[in-house]
Amino acid sequence: MTKIIINGSRGRMGQALLTCAKLIPDIEVIGAVDEGDDLACLMPLADVIIDFSFHSVTPAVAESCVVHQKALVIGTTGHNPEEKKRLHTCAQHIPVVWASNYSTGVNTLFWLTRKAAEILGPSFDLEVVEMHHRLKKDAPSGTASSLAEILAEVRQHQLQDVIRHGRHGIVGERTATEIGMHSIRGGDVVGDHTVIFADAGERVELTHKASSRETFANGALRAAVWVSKKPAGLYDMQHVLGLT
Repeated sequence: MTKIIINGSRGRMGQALLTCAKLIPDIEVIGAVDEGDDLACLMPLADVIIDFSFHSVTPAVAESCVVHQKALVIGTTGHNPEEKKRLHTCAQHIPVVWASNYSTGVNTLFWLTRKAAEILGPSFDLEVVEMHHRLKKDAPSGTASSLAEILAEVRQHQLQDVIRHGRHGIVGERTATEIGMHSIRGGDVVGDHTVIFADAGERVELTHKASSRETFANGALRAAVWVSKKPAGLYDMQHVLGLT
């Protein structure tokens, strides 16, 4: 039995995690906490903390996990460089799964994106399009950023040197190396992501569309069970699913 605490339990993902966890017999939720609750007092009772709170909160949660030697699943996105540095430091002392998306389908999309970029080669122009609900606070999404990072890695570029966020006005012709990034917001869209490979005469598009947060919740719970048995280190869903 894996005992977990869900941090950010009153949010959309927190509620989905609580719903899905009830259906998994080898998981016990021993705490559901949110802003203003005492997470530290529950930590000694848990094996894993799943954090879907907010990016600025996650580093402190991770540091508390280090103190109590508990595994951590990070579900927040939009971390700034200092927050990322603190999280990487914590992963040297505890097992951490840190993924931009916990859906099995999206992680298959990551794998397919890498293979397509390798096969199609540098003649294809690269664009990433993502759409989320109107309440999402960060852009681009963490998943879209991961897709762009995969494309840049295959092309052997630094992402910050080739990323282009939207286009407006007289911007000139598209360069051969740029990776276009486009964020759309509206309605209650859970999450749509498309990677476009475009060349003269043909185009390949890889798309994943999520219609329920339960896909992410089940993936995060799967990651929690998996990481509870691992040594200290930084892992992602590719490790959890055996795709690495």
